[in-house]
Amino acid sequence: MLARVARSGGGCTVTELAAELGVGRTVVYRLVATLEAHRLVRRDASGRVWLGTGALGLAGRVVPLLREAVLPALRSLAEEVGATAHLTIADGGEALAVAVVEPTWTTLHVAYRVGARHPFDRGAAGRALLAGRAGDPDPIVSHGELQPDATGVAAAVLEVPSIEASVGVVALGPLDPEVVGPRVVEAAAQVAKALR
Repeated sequence: MLARVARSGGGCTVTELAAELGVGRTVVYRLVATLEAHRLVRRDASGRVWLGTGALGLAGRVVPLLREAVLPALRSLAEEVGATAHLTIADGGEALAVAVVEPTWTTLHVAYRVGARHPFDRGAAGRALLAGRAGDPDPIVSHGELQPDATGVAAAVLEVPSIEASVGVVALGPLDPEVVGPRVVEAAAQVAKALR
């Protein structure tokens, strides 16, 4: 129910929620009351149900835990490849960078910001998310799709039902997919293990 309320652009009625959940309105009223008590949803004057401020607290706790779990794999990947490593998740209809590690030994590297968003169909990380939906573990390579002269290599994080994610690296200039691709796939498997 929370996911449905979060996706709505204009709140949800109890009738809409009951129909989508396949339960009676009385059940939805009870659920809404319970979620309201924890500030996870709120009702406006017309009775429409909206996501509540308590959801912000939950989200704020999830991302740091997620980062902490994946940082060892990203650090190892960034140092070995000499490129900026990142974890990207599906957030609505976009790819969202939630963890980034820059290599410590390179003279120059890409500064990729946590919170950066882009469409799924642009960049290796977004396209790897789409590949993950099909269960495809193969690395995806992109050139100049998000930033001129930048090369990205990413692979889906598979078999983690709670999240759609990809692990990748980005560098200004070329990356050898024959060398970097298998290492990115290995890092994605390490991240999957850390998130299970």
